[in-house]
Amino acid sequence: MKQKERIETILGLLDQHYGTDIICYLDHENAWQLLIATILSAQCTDARVNVVTKDLFRKYTGVEAFAKADLKELEQDIRSTGFYHNKAKNIIACCQDLVNKFDGQVPESIEDLTSLAGVGRKTANVIRGNIYNEPSIVVDTHVKRISFRLGLTKEEDPVKVEFDLMKALPKEHWILYNLQIIALGREICKAPTAKCEECFLTEYCPYYKKNAGKQARAKKKSGAGK
Repeated sequence: MKQKERIETILGLLDQHYGTDIICYLDHENAWQLLIATILSAQCTDARVNVVTKDLFRKYTGVEAFAKADLKELEQDIRSTGFYHNKAKNIIACCQDLVNKFDGQVPESIEDLTSLAGVGRKTANVIRGNIYNEPSIVVDTHVKRISFRLGLTKEEDPVKVEFDLMKALPKEHWILYNLQIIALGREICKAPTAKCEECFLTEYCPYYKKNAGKQARAKKKSGAGK
């Protein structure tokens, strides 16, 4: 099977299994809330971020409030998300930039977004995809791991993975791929050990054929010999 056909089949199976609804795992009501939630999500689960932001967005009701926040106090407000010293510093600096450079609005372009403190391409692409409906690929730990296992990239650097996926995947499927692969990563294709026996992509997965497939065959052979 050619690579293009294999990718189309994989995407079709992902659509069948996870549907084609565009959802966001981070609770938010507007662009600035999603921006802050995404900064908080680094090395933290979305579920924990949603718990924290429920009270956080009641206390700080806008970009201006975060821009004027007391650093030590904000650190304690977000402490349970981890790396709270850097996150608090970046959130305050980011919101100060939004106020001073962008009239309090979250910008749309990748260049403007990545000029903000604490905002890399991953965070910028979350905003572009979910707020501005711009086709974008968010390379988080799940997307990086599973794309490598599926043979869609050989790279380790997230930015290089992003550009490989932009070449390999049809543009209209970029946002969906992010969401579907995150779901797959949480349920089945876990690190370090994937639940290949539960996966619906094994027929098209080089990782399975090279590693898990060998193990399964060896296990079956061992059982047959008893």
